Formats: sequence, C-alpha cells, structure tokens
Amino acid sequence: MASNNAQRDLPLVDQDKSQLAGPSKMTETETDNSKVPPPPGSSMPAGTRLRDAGVYPLYVLLLLLVTYLLNQLDRYALAICAKPMAQEIHFGDKGCMALTDTSSKVCKGKNETICDQTKAKDHKTNVCYYDYTGLGWEYQVLAGPIFIVVYTFSGIVLGYAADISNRKNLLATCLAIWSTVTVLTGFAQQYWHLILLRFALGIGQAGCTPFASSLIADYFGQEVRGTALGVYNLGIYMGYSMSYAFGDFITQADILGKGWRWTFWLAGLPGLILSAIIFITMREPPRQGIFTGKNERVSSYQDVSAGQKLLAVCKCFLQPSLLMLCLAGSIRNGAGYVWGYNTQNFFNEYHPDVSTGRWLSWIPLVGGSIGVIFGGFISDRIVKRSGPVARIWVLISSLVVAAPFAALTLVLPIPYAFLAQIPTYVFGEMWVGVTLAVVIELVPTHLRASSVGFYFFIISNIGGNMPVLVSLFKDLKVALFVLYPGCYILGALLFFPTMLLVRRDIRKVQEADEHRALLNEPNSDKES
Repeated sequence: MASNNAQRDLPLVDQDKSQLAGPSKMTETETDNSKVPPPPGSSMPAGTRLRDAGVYPLYVLLLLLVTYLLNQLDRYALAICAKPMAQEIHFGDKGCMALTDTSSKVCKGKNETICDQTKAKDHKTNVCYYDYTGLGWEYQVLAGPIFIVVYTFSGIVLGYAADISNRKNLLATCLAIWSTVTVLTGFAQQYWHLILLRFALGIGQAGCTPFASSLIADYFGQEVRGTALGVYNLGIYMGYSMSYAFGDFITQADILGKGWRWTFWLAGLPGLILSAIIFITMREPPRQGIFTGKNERVSSYQDVSAGQKLLAVCKCFLQPSLLMLCLAGSIRNGAGYVWGYNTQNFFNEYHPDVSTGRWLSWIPLVGGSIGVIFGGFISDRIVKRSGPVARIWVLISSLVVAAPFAALTLVLPIPYAFLAQIPTYVFGEMWVGVTLAVVIELVPTHLRASSVGFYFFIISNIGGNMPVLVSLFKDLKVALFVLYPGCYILGALLFFPTMLLVRRDIRKVQEADEHRALLNEPNSDKES
C-alpha cells in the first residue's frame, strides 16, 4: 500500500521520537509531544491511559478516525473500479483478457480479432474478450501526478492554516469537499471529468491530516498523544481495506445497472453526513502552549518569516544522511503507491475468477496494524537503546524480509498469493515510524515539526508519481516485480549508505542544540 500515503507541517512542537512509530502505506501523521502541562481551563485531561482522556476527547478521536477512514476509502476507490470505469468511459489501454483463471495465458497478447475468436476446448465457449483493461498511461496519471502534486502542495497551505484558523471548521469543509467530489465521480461521463474531479479530490483531502493531527495534539496530553495518533492512523488500513469491499462487492452487485458508480456514491455520502456532525458537535479546543522550560529558549523561531523557516529546513535536508534517507524513503513509498493502485488490475488480469474483496477487505487491516505495532515496539524498546545506527538496520532488515513475500504474491496461486500479503504488510509497514524517528534525530529540536512535513512532501512527490512508470512496461507482472519487491530491495540498499552517515550527522545536530541552549541560557526563565 501505499503508503499510500504526505504528512503536513503540524504545530511546531518538541517531538518525542519514541512516539513516532505509528501506522503508515501509506502514514501521514506526525506525533506531537510537547512537554506542556494542561493550562487552566483546558479540556485536555491528565492521565497515562487513553481512556483517562475523558468521554468527549474519545468521541472527537472517533470522529477523526472515521474521517481518515473515509479519506482512504474515497482515494482508493479509483484503483478498485479502474477496469469497469475504463470500459464504460473509454480511457487507457485495450487488450485481450481472460474470462477465467485457466485461460489467462491463452488470451495474453492476442489482437482483437484473434481474441474474440478464441474458444475453449469444446470449440463453443469464448474464453477471451477484448476491451479496456483499466491500465495504461491515462490511468496511471489519474492515480499518481494529477492527485499527488496538488495534494502535496495544497497540504503546505492547509498545514499553515492549521496553526492560525479554526481547525474543526476547516476539517469539516475539506471533508464535505472531497465527499462531494467522490459522489460526483459516480456521475462522470468523460475522461476529462475524472481529471478535474481527481484534482479537486487532492485539494480536499490535503486538509485531513494537518487539521486532525493538530486537534489530537490539543485534545490529548503528552502521555497518550502517541496512542491517540496511532488510533487515528488505523483509518489508513481500515479505509484501504474497505475500498476493496466497496469496489468489489458493490460493483458486482450492479445496483440498478449502475455498477461501479454506486461505489462512489455510497463511499461519498457518509462524508457529507459526517462533515455536518463535525460542524455541529465538535468543539475547537484551546491551543496548548508550545514550549516550556528550556524549550522556551528557541521560541523566537516562531517569530521568523515563513521563508526563513523554509530556508532553515532546506539547509537541514542538504545533509548527506537526510538526502539518502529521503531518496530511500521515496523509493519505498513509491513501491507502496505502485502496488496500491495496481493490485486490483493485477488480480483482474492474472486471476479473473477471484474476488479481491474477500481477501483484501481484511488483510491490509490486520497485516498493516500488526506491522506498525511491531515496528513501534522495535523503535521504542529495542532500537532506542542501541542508538541511531540500529534504526537503519531495522529499516534494511524489514524491507529485505518483506520483499520475498511481496514477490510470492505475484507468482503463487490463489489463496496463497493473498496470504503472502500478510507478512508483506507485517514487515513492510514498519518503515515509516522508524524513518520518522531518524528524521527527528537528524534535525535541530526547533525544526522537527517542519522537517517531518518537508520529508513527507519529498517522498510523496517522488514516490506518489511512480505509478506512471508501470505504463512503460508491456507486462504488468514484470512491472510489479520491478517496482514492488524490486523497490523494496532498492530501498534497503539505499538505506545502507544512510546508516554510514547517520551517526556523524546526529552528533553534529546534538552539538548545535547544546550550543543553542548555552547561548539562550541567560534569557531563559529559572527552572524549578
């Protein structure tokens, strides 16, 4: 999966890297761990367990979880319905396709005339048909650049708005926008309709995580904030899995002869209802203080212009270790996008008899959730004790272990091809939380939030556009071998030189932070 997934520049806080091993495919959430006690009158209760936060904050978290679920469902509905959409609207490649699993090799590569005349052994039953495949350049452009570019650039603007505006109203507005766009997609008649709607979807969905993460940061205390964000991020796997249930079962039901269109109508309508609920029932919480104690020494950073902030972050990303981390992360992120937007097409082509919804409506949820929890345990308990270099070893080893299972998905028969996805998710989804922890360690304290947002901006723009590379291959299975498990291995290889550079660059950052603290010592308040 994709990861897939572009976090935004959240309210500037002192990040606690031990909380950053949350869900990923596509993880778009940054953990905010400011060391600020709840101010008088704040609705943020103290407590070390999520249930201690109170009923209303948990209600808000539930609303945000469902919002994120709908975000992923509406985004990936295109991937599941690509083939029937292409055959009705007429876009992308055409080819000879099998009517059954046993005829997939017989039909492959035939021209239209021979394809339509190919019969079974009884010489009466057609085993092939010639039509739009749901693949090709036009589909991959819809899946990648048209959505990703506007999504990431809109996220910068909306991420800034999260710091200065009423977040719950903006979140509800964005939810209403992308839900309306999803419903309208069900009425599309031309390819250019899909282009405009996909473009608008990117604008609306770009506001989800910046506003939701900022609200979570103010509704939950530092002790449970990482857990709250982890619950929110389960929406990634829930929504992605649900997209298969909707796209497969609802399309097959062919309600009133409208097929795939009902997938978008039923996926979009709940968001319109939820946006009204958020408008009416969710309260905008008071914003929590950002720095206390020693952290106040760098609070002047917030007074500088946006251009100066961007310049400072860009300077950080010129470090060799961060450059390599971004490159490796982009390749791994791209593998998730490639698989996420071509899974249905793969099973349509090579296993036309199978119902993907039966398997992929739960495998990403179960495997992905286990993966992020396992990755969090490694990052928080084991790797933290061994130092930053051990984090990179976790990245390398998890991708190397996941790659063979990803490859087995492409060659094994059903149901083993689906079962191979479970360990692929378990090991393959560990990378985001661990990578975030490395990013946090490689930048100065006062630049952490901005740097995480910038990191996701880079890997989303590179990785999110990788699906267009699929159209360069004549064979989909070959394309997926190269761009799915192949990119897992390539990402692992690129993480290796990162490991050699990390220790030196982290030492430089620590020295710079210590120097900054000494310079600001006379201006700091006396600490108790």
